Amino acid sequence: MLTFDRRTIDSAGAFLVGELERLDQTLHMPLASVTWSRDIKLREDVSIADELSSFTNSAFAAAGGPSPNGKSWIGKDATAIAGMALDIGKTANPLNLWGMELGWTLPELESAQKLGRPVDQQKFAGMQLKYQMDIDEQVYIGDTGLGVTGLVNNGSVATTNAINGNWNNGTTTPNQILQDVNTLLESVWASSAFAVCPEELRVPPIQYSYLVSTLISSAGNISILRFLQENSIANAVNGKPLNIQPLKWLTGRGASNKDRMVAYTNDTKRVRFPLVPLQRTPLEYRGIQQLTTYFGRLGVVEVVYGETLGYVDGI
Repeated sequence: MLTFDRRTIDSAGAFLVGELERLDQTLHMPLASVTWSRDIKLREDVSIADELSSFTNSAFAAAGGPSPNGKSWIGKDATAIAGMALDIGKTANPLNLWGMELGWTLPELESAQKLGRPVDQQKFAGMQLKYQMDIDEQVYIGDTGLGVTGLVNNGSVATTNAINGNWNNGTTTPNQILQDVNTLLESVWASSAFAVCPEELRVPPIQYSYLVSTLISSAGNISILRFLQENSIANAVNGKPLNIQPLKWLTGRGASNKDRMVAYTNDTKRVRFPLVPLQRTPLEYRGIQQLTTYFGRLGVVEVVYGETLGYVDGI
């Protein structure tokens, strides 16, 4: 004889509802937040058939005329003219398959429909949440098992310690916080041969809350966050305020579990994430079961120009 314990009954979504009980039929999902679509753009030319995503970086070398380091001057009767040297390096990263199977039996489906809690829709919602959370982790920190990194822990990005740091301890002044931010922006700007000044700054949520809620002085009427946006060098160079946003993955991400901030430019020419959208197999009947599989590919964050990103620990 089959027996069912309470856990088995609850997992099927069947509950004892009293006559004077009003059960809320709303689907309450687990608390979770994903921000990857805000912080990075997608590389959309990849397909489900691809197993690698790659890109190239080109380096040029050109000797001058009479002086090897000078300009390419030539004379009217020149017979030996310097040429252009080219070196192309390729970087390839895996496109890993992601998949999840959803299944239910016909009696389960009928029972769930009678209860008004469709099991197929709830399993689909759970799968979507898992998919988004996996993308979020892959974008920001990569995957330890695969040995790949993400936007906030890439090995090709320079990392330094904050000059002042400890923003939310109450003793660091707004000017010292601005110095930490501008030092990071200046170092990235200089690393890119002053070609690209970062437009984005990501900080841990606790520091972000402090920046939002703290005024620049007892007589001030703007927060430290707005003070940074308006007075950073990014505002002057790029012609728009620095976009400062909170990011949970930065808490304890630095060396010795210090909090980290990241400066970068959200542009597909600088950094992007290869992603193949989800597809699904046709619904399969196996006995009294219905099965379908959702699958796609998640790549690795491509830092095309590591010089346009920068990390600072200890804020």
